[in-house]
Amino acid sequence: VTINHNNGAMLSNGDVIGVVTGSAREILSRERVMLNLIQRLCGIATLSHEYAIIANPFNVKILDTRKTTPGLRLFEKYAVAIGGAFNHRLNLSHGILIKDNHIIAAGSVTNAIESARKKDLHLPLELEVDNFDQIHEALKIRVDGFLLDNMKPETIRSAVSIIRASQNGEDVFIEASGGITLENIHPYLDTGINAISIGALTHQAISKNIRLD
Repeated sequence: VTINHNNGAMLSNGDVIGVVTGSAREILSRERVMLNLIQRLCGIATLSHEYAIIANPFNVKILDTRKTTPGLRLFEKYAVAIGGAFNHRLNLSHGILIKDNHIIAAGSVTNAIESARKKDLHLPLELEVDNFDQIHEALKIRVDGFLLDNMKPETIRSAVSIIRASQNGEDVFIEASGGITLENIHPYLDTGINAISIGALTHQAISKNIRLD
């Protein structure tokens, strides 16, 4: 296999990605699997790049999620990074994210955080919140980050102000998520957040048309 372009290169219609030589039987028996994977990864990288070039001037990172195709997580997260976005967590062992279901199961935000801290895993702890009460409760204990879920830009701006005004608030990582697309992303970029996590990078990317001739 001879590759003509580096990963991340911008290509146009008609460009030749690479050349495969060998047994026709071997090549053709693997053609569809190879093309399916390359097409999908190129689609993910392209969509990630489209988000990244919009967010970069605001110093906001675009993050992927764990909403990946079963068996292809490492491939898809690599494509996200090649496109200029960033990986959130490769798996559950890379960080603690307390979500709404965890809070419900624990009985409260405080219980959920304290339960996670007791594990003493020395991992960053992030809390998903959808209202100010949850933020105020968490700030009394300490978390490393907040995921502001399905909040409008003006609500996010207020939430960021509350967090930043707290003790060590400037060091807290803040991301927004939920319903943010290429069409509506702009109002979110100047709210003071550090990042936007977008599941669509992997579950809505459109595969590129690549063929073997």
